[in-house]
Amino acid sequence: MVKATELTGTTTADPGNPTPTRLHNPASRGFASDNCAGVHSEILTALALSNGGHEASYGEDAYTKRLQGVMAHHFGPDTEAFPVFNGTGANVLSLQSMLPRWGAVICAATSHINIDENAAPERVGGIKLLTIDTPDGKLTPELIAQEAWGWGIEHRAQPLVVSITQSTERGTVYTPSEIQAIADFAHARGITLHMDGARLANAAAHLNVPLRAITRDVGVDVLSFGGTKNGIILGETIVLLTKEASAGLKYLRKMNMQLASKMRFVSAQIIALMEGDLWLRSAQQSNSMAKRLSEAVREIPGIKLTQEVQSNAVFATMPPAAASKARERVRFLDWNPVRGEVRWMCSFDTMPEDVDNLVAILQESVGSCQNEIHSVGEPAIVS
Repeated sequence: MVKATELTGTTTADPGNPTPTRLHNPASRGFASDNCAGVHSEILTALALSNGGHEASYGEDAYTKRLQGVMAHHFGPDTEAFPVFNGTGANVLSLQSMLPRWGAVICAATSHINIDENAAPERVGGIKLLTIDTPDGKLTPELIAQEAWGWGIEHRAQPLVVSITQSTERGTVYTPSEIQAIADFAHARGITLHMDGARLANAAAHLNVPLRAITRDVGVDVLSFGGTKNGIILGETIVLLTKEASAGLKYLRKMNMQLASKMRFVSAQIIALMEGDLWLRSAQQSNSMAKRLSEAVREIPGIKLTQEVQSNAVFATMPPAAASKARERVRFLDWNPVRGEVRWMCSFDTMPEDVDNLVAILQESVGSCQNEIHSVGEPAIVS
């Protein structure tokens, strides 16, 4: 693995020289997050084609209008797409539009809205989160029932939305029947269903089903659809699957600072991702590399998988000293330092040689820290 500091083909920035300079090594690869990957070349081509001339602003452009048809193709007629800047904005805005001020959201304790969005749902959205512990990041009707109560009690925030993540922050995937069961349970109690689909493409690729089969067809009301983790520069899309589930989204998007003036450049990226099969090809690539990685590390003594690998994430425990040593050569993140659990994320541009290089580094690092192999407790789940 080439270190990020070993830059080649770059020049020192000169304030008097406006020529752009490259400040990173384009050959570097890491496994910290799929957010760290670059932009797919097909997305860059689409952006270039959308540039030039003047187009109407704030979503009145030709690209945003075309996006409506593209998303309807994937999610069904009468859907409506609202491009926004980022995933946090998509989630907060979606949930805010689904709730009265006294409403609450039931979600997994590991959900992105709970642990990775600072206090945005609470401070910006004014939303109460009712969190539930899960072994694998997935909610079930039985788990949701722990917080689905108290309607009409003025002392309790009213549980009116369930939010699930597909694929989850633990890399696991809901099946269509699992989502349908949640939707049926929720709708029977007057609760609407939101899906954080930052990695929805990875879930669909794993299940080998159309996007609609794990969203609209199984009862999801509002979707935060992600593209940043699958090869675009920036921008996500809120997709209304049942319009009655959301109120005032048109106005809330502006109020929450998520209305892009030059929206055509967000929409053009999502069109390029979704109009053909780029979304699927990219997700299949990252998923397959995660599977390759999981199969290889399973054979390394001292490393134990802690979740079934169903998307582009691999979770495992390993000796902390070995993890620290490996991170001197390739970047990845701790998930639970107390348990010695780490996470490796694969991206659309992760190649077999990148995985093989990481495996070699891990083997060497674990081998040099044999005395710590038994110092880490057994994982909760071993697949």
